Parts: sequence; structure tokens; C-alpha cells
Amino acid sequence: MNNSVQVGKIAPNFLTVGIYKNRLGKIRLSDYQGKKYVLLVFYPANFTSVSLTELIQLSDRIIEFRQLSTQILAISIDSPFSHLHYLLLQPNQGGLAELQYPLVSDLNQTITKNYHLLTNDGLSLPGAFIIDKEGIIQYYSVNNLLCGRNIDELLRVLKSIQYIKENPGQACPVNWKNGDQILSSHPLKAKAYFKTFYSYKSE
Repeated sequence: MNNSVQVGKIAPNFLTVGIYKNRLGKIRLSDYQGKKYVLLVFYPANFTSVSLTELIQLSDRIIEFRQLSTQILAISIDSPFSHLHYLLLQPNQGGLAELQYPLVSDLNQTITKNYHLLTNDGLSLPGAFIIDKEGIIQYYSVNNLLCGRNIDELLRVLKSIQYIKENPGQACPVNWKNGDQILSSHPLKAKAYFKTFYSYKSE
């Protein structure tokens, strides 16, 4: 088992079958290296209610991710044929028709194991990994099976990661959103930020 799943490490590569626009094809994580960021979204299984809400909203907001040069890949332990069935059903039927990114099959559970998300019941914990263009994990989170993820927060973190990579020496403070004041990563230079935002505490 791969033990290097942590921020700052290369994301475990994989080659498997995915479905996009109702067509089967090979999906290799390393194919995106040097080209795009990847948001790798693990979900427990097809037809699970919480994950359906997440996958639909990710699709609805695909333009925002594309503007950030980010490819979404959603992965579960289901077969490609189960994925295809899922994609042929409309949302009001509990399906993912017209999904705007690939569903990836991990039928032998190897990928899920390598990312340390496999449960004792053979499902995947809801994990989300932001992988940069160099193939390095920059962020990950793991949720309870019944707690939905926040798409706004995933976008916020993605934007902050891209900002600090493009602006060396700068950092994003608490609750930072695009356009907010930034913070110097140097402790002494950061004092200007704290004088501005925390001066009221000394009054």
C-alpha cells in the first residue's frame, strides 16, 4: 500500500476505466500532469444519496473549475457499467445524466486503498484531493459518509492554492477569498497585516 498520501507528496498515479459523455475510455491521473490541476473526488458508491447532491452541484459549477484550469474526476468502487447506468438516469430519477466530468471506476478497490479511504464495508470514504499541475497533493479532506461536502470551500481552497503558487512570499489568511487582503509568509513582514486587522484589541 502506498504510504505517501499527504500534502506535499506526489499523488498516487492510477490507470483505470472512466466514463464521460456515456463513452468508456482509459483514465490515467498522470496524463493531467503539466496541464491541469485535478480535483479528485472519492464517493462511497453509486446511488448513495449524499454523494448524488455533491456530484450534481460539482457538475452545475463546472465552468468555475474550468476557469481555474482544473479537471474534476469522481471515483467510486463501482464498475464502469454501473457508472453508465447512473449516467443514463435523470437527476429526478436519482441519476447523473449530462454530468460534465468523468466518473472513474475502481472496481478492484486499488485506488481507494492507495488513497487510504476504503472502509471495512468495502465503500470509499468521501475524500477530496486537490492535485497541482506537478502532480503534488496540495490539499485533502475526508468526510463522514453522511456529511455532504461544501463546494464553495473546495473552490476557495483551490483559488488560495493557485494564488500562493503564483505569488511566492505571500500567504492567504483565515477565511481568505479572492480579492481579500493577503498576508506575507515572512513573520516580520506579516506584522503590517496584524497591525491593520488587530489594532482594535490594543485600544
